[in-house]
Amino acid sequence: MKKRALISVSDKSGLTDFAKFLEANNYELISTGGTFKHLKDAGLNPIQIDEVTGFPEMLDGRVKTLHPKVHGGLLAVRTNEEHMKTVEEHQIGLIHMVIVNLYPFFENANADISLDEKVEFIDIGGPSMLRSAAKNFKAVTVITDVEDYAKVQQEMTDSGDTTPETRKKLAGKVFNLTSAYDAAISSMLLEETYPQYLNASYKKVSDLRYGENPHQTAAYYVSTTQNGAMKDFDILGGKELSFNNLRDMDLCWKVVNEFKEEMACCAVKHSTPCGVAIGTSAVETYTKTYECDPVSIFGGIIGMNYKVDAATAEELNKTFLEIVMAVDFDADALEILRKKKNLRIIKINNPVSDAQTWVKTDGGILVQDSDHQFSQDIKAVTTGQPTPEQEKALLFAQRVVKYVKSNAIVVSNGAQALGIGGGQVNRIWATQHAVERAKEKFSGDLVLASDAFFPFRDVVDFCAAEGIKAIIQPGGSVKDQDSVDAANEHGIPMMFSGMRHFFH
Repeated sequence: MKKRALISVSDKSGLTDFAKFLEANNYELISTGGTFKHLKDAGLNPIQIDEVTGFPEMLDGRVKTLHPKVHGGLLAVRTNEEHMKTVEEHQIGLIHMVIVNLYPFFENANADISLDEKVEFIDIGGPSMLRSAAKNFKAVTVITDVEDYAKVQQEMTDSGDTTPETRKKLAGKVFNLTSAYDAAISSMLLEETYPQYLNASYKKVSDLRYGENPHQTAAYYVSTTQNGAMKDFDILGGKELSFNNLRDMDLCWKVVNEFKEEMACCAVKHSTPCGVAIGTSAVETYTKTYECDPVSIFGGIIGMNYKVDAATAEELNKTFLEIVMAVDFDADALEILRKKKNLRIIKINNPVSDAQTWVKTDGGILVQDSDHQFSQDIKAVTTGQPTPEQEKALLFAQRVVKYVKSNAIVVSNGAQALGIGGGQVNRIWATQHAVERAKEKFSGDLVLASDAFFPFRDVVDFCAAEGIKAIIQPGGSVKDQDSVDAANEHGIPMMFSGMRHFFH
């Protein structure tokens, strides 16, 4: 007695050979629409779904497999006498294998098409068949991934059928796929920032060699519904990316994207900026970034929001770097950078677009909207007003401080982040570290930005003693006046932004 396989796929790669194998192994092939034509043209002998159901495809193909003769053949429990009596009574043939790809909703969810057009890519019959087959995995083999053809074929060759373990795993893949598919659809239709159920729809790009440390396993996933800088970048050279590489790349690219109107470069080490600069030429901007911290940049990641030329590539190759990222590279620059075989060369194609930040806790997850804002209500709160040059320098430093771990301080000359103090448990330590680092490299006028308010006047007093010329901070402390009074005493202009930027 022949077994039956129901096949309805959008991805037809590898299908002809696998279908020929099934037909040679006493399977009757049932198919729909384009799949039927594909199999017929390949010289196979499929039967159309309407011959099984006794109903034609209707409603522009929306209804073709939603029928008891399909789902009865999938869901009937073979060891249940009542089930078997029912299918016999209603002349329902059992289906032993389902091969189904879903309509390409993932590929179109973020496309520049209307909502009505996107809705047409929502598959109903496909997920229904997959779920029915997966529920009855003890008797039905269900395939959603063309990569599984080979495993199923090998098992059938070896023993005549798939193993229970394989059928169970393939069923699990079904629900893994349909849950992501439904999550993507829900996100598009619901349009709620914080829905009652937090759905995630991500697809694995690759397994990684390891996580933060060699004893931790890891993988990289990208969103099926959203674009982003870390989703569709091009790897133009170098070895594979690691867990830590990808985290650092994300931060680095967000920093340079703060400076959309200027050429900007950022160096990152261990998820912390160690150099940021703006300039008027490619090589000048990188050189300034390097000068921020020539020690920490070793083994770091460089991001540039401009095209890299040959001169810049020559400078980059003078330092051991893990990754160089940019919007583009000259042909000569690529040739130079590729001389370092292990250097990852990354071309970023998409803008930064994360709308939310997710932080995993043990048994939960925190969700917030991403910190894309920049204060539009910055004002001087001291008697002395900052000069235009000082104000420009303060705003540069404040854009950088957003990406430094709290407590965060950035000391700058307006074109470079010369001192970065982050991750300290109190603000005065962060200030001391940032000022000390800046003064090692620069003897001119320096300004200071803080990610949060000053709870005491000690930061202002320290800045005065060290020659800091201007300060910007959010304000908001109950002791704000103490800091203002200290700044007035020392003749240091201080600005309040009214917006803090904690980054834990």
